[in-house]
Amino acid sequence: MKDILACCCGLKVHKETIMACMLKGPLEEGLKPRSELREFGTQLGDLQGLREWLKAHDCRYVAMESTGIYWQPVYSVLETAFSDEMHLLVVNARHMKNVPGKKTDMRDAEWIATLLRAGLLKGSFVPERDIRDLRMLPHSARK
Repeated sequence: MKDILACCCGLKVHKETIMACMLKGPLEEGLKPRSELREFGTQLGDLQGLREWLKAHDCRYVAMESTGIYWQPVYSVLETAFSDEMHLLVVNARHMKNVPGKKTDMRDAEWIATLLRAGLLKGSFVPERDIRDLRMLPHSARK
């Protein structure tokens, strides 16, 4: 695979944790990118910490699996990073062929980042924030 992104991050999102793998480095063939793994919680403060970590590394390309509804708060917090210049992909897990062998969240996050760095991921459709907010109105009216 030929790399096309100098810095990107893959996220494995769960209900209470997010495993993040950032790949950063030169795009010359034969040179491996530096990999940094971090684990974050899913509370607002933790998500803001994830956003600040990405901003500190100037990482503007992020991909995550569309695991149930757990990706939604992560997406909402990250989409405002870099004055809307963050490129977020929500990817259907079935469209990513995973690494064979023992599955771990770290390996999954690294595989997502590797595919993103090579430009091999296609994001699912995510409506604009205004539309997503409108879709939530019926849910908030029931409470």
